[in-house]
Amino acid sequence: MKRTTLVIAVIAILSLIASCASGGGGSNNTKKSGSSTSLTIANVGGTTWTCGFNPFNPSVSGLSIGFVYEPLVYVNPLQNSKETPMVAESSEWSADSKTLTFTIRDGVKWSDGQALTADDVAFTFNLLKANKGLDLNALWSSGLTSVEASGNKVTMKFSTPSKPYFYYIADQTPIVPKHVWSTGEPAKDPVQFADAKPIGSGPYTVSDCKPQNIRYQANEKFWQQGKPAVKTINYPSYTDNSPANLDLATGKAQWGGQYIPSVDRYYVDKDKANNHYWYPPVANVQIFLNLKKGPTTDLAVRQALAYAIDKDQVSKIGVGGQLPSSNQAGIVLPTHKDWFDQAAADKYGYKQDSEKVKGLLAKAGYSTDKPLKLSIISVAGYTDWEAELQEIKSQLEPMGIALDVQNIAGQTYNTKLYKGDFQLAYGSQTGGPAPYYELRQNLYSGNTAPLGENASTNYSRYSDKATDALFNEYPGADDKRQHEIVNQLQEVMLSQVPVIPVLESVSWFQYNTKDFTGWPTAEDPYALPAPYAVPDVEQVLLKLKPKA
Repeated sequence: MKRTTLVIAVIAILSLIASCASGGGGSNNTKKSGSSTSLTIANVGGTTWTCGFNPFNPSVSGLSIGFVYEPLVYVNPLQNSKETPMVAESSEWSADSKTLTFTIRDGVKWSDGQALTADDVAFTFNLLKANKGLDLNALWSSGLTSVEASGNKVTMKFSTPSKPYFYYIADQTPIVPKHVWSTGEPAKDPVQFADAKPIGSGPYTVSDCKPQNIRYQANEKFWQQGKPAVKTINYPSYTDNSPANLDLATGKAQWGGQYIPSVDRYYVDKDKANNHYWYPPVANVQIFLNLKKGPTTDLAVRQALAYAIDKDQVSKIGVGGQLPSSNQAGIVLPTHKDWFDQAAADKYGYKQDSEKVKGLLAKAGYSTDKPLKLSIISVAGYTDWEAELQEIKSQLEPMGIALDVQNIAGQTYNTKLYKGDFQLAYGSQTGGPAPYYELRQNLYSGNTAPLGENASTNYSRYSDKATDALFNEYPGADDKRQHEIVNQLQEVMLSQVPVIPVLESVSWFQYNTKDFTGWPTAEDPYALPAPYAVPDVEQVLLKLKPKA
């Protein structure tokens, strides 16, 4: 599953049903079917499938967005926000950047045969307005004031200049059919709606789902003629990295999205001609700190934790150095190097310093007689996270911090993470095409909720009016001012320590070229390559072609 929210922010999460392995969910070899070849995805979700596909539920959205549901426009974070029109054939901002108009593509149909229209698009966004639990990017609390349809046009109005929100609106919001979601069960409670038989406009439909495997079949009514070329996708559920890695190494699965130890020896060397990988950095693996209850409400405790961790050693022990260590400012390097405030980072000097840790713990009232005891939740089966946390635990112990590592099932983890039922939580966000997006996920109060209610991304529950004002100012600012705002947000990360970035999260991507062509590469980065990246997964699926 996506190592974001398991996002968040996710999430992605496939073995032929007839021969699906029990438990870990391994798969058989690729199976020829006429002129097409079935594709198997090996990606660890840490749980078996619930067979729900609500695209607004972060726990399962990685299984529906890109496969079944589509965005208006695909925005590529690896190619300077390059846009690919999808449901919308074009878009245009007004001169003051307060009005955004989409022209909806003619000829798009839902998988049940009904036409997709501008009314469906307007309905989707107004559904988010009426149900805050669906508005995962806090659009309606960030200046969006109205969404209306007329003919094939959809007009969105904002109270302030809002161009940076285009990524959330066009790329990160799946469009759902009004004729399905406006009646019956989804209309009663769209937040809790399971959506077991999703009707979308995307390249695939869900032909069968069991806890051990999801089988997707090409959507016969898909609007791009002749696509998808890959007619069947199998997505087994894996609760541990090991069986998924074995399926990838032996060719039983062709598309992977998780950590493989000693990847060259274990994976590439098994088939040097066909087994490949590419890991572009996109966000941060971080420790979420509960700011509403427990010891981490104390800034001194949070600072002590930030000074206690040797991140380079965590990378070495946890993933064999495959992930770079993060910086406390939260800026992914070198991806966003032009935004990094080195002077601010140097001022705080966050690196392992036992004397600073002891001083800060003493300030917070802890000592050898009263040690700091904390628990951290993670996903069972994520062997890289497990190793990283064991290393962190061993580093904290001699400094007077006892860390209880709790590896739990993916669904249980999601529930606790979203509701704030944790002291510390290990996870990551989805990020975006600039640092603003991940910082907004971590710090903007519109993305959080009271304890016991689902937060969409701001799991630490950081809330500060001055910080919110910076996020709200950013969309209307010029380039110079946007950089100044991001510098101020880095200062928040450094001074307040609302989260602790540990390692840079990459888009984990292993791929086999024996039966398929068209994979994204460093030379052709047309999409984030991980199978859990949404809506990027659709771009990959539409490019892939069987060699058969």
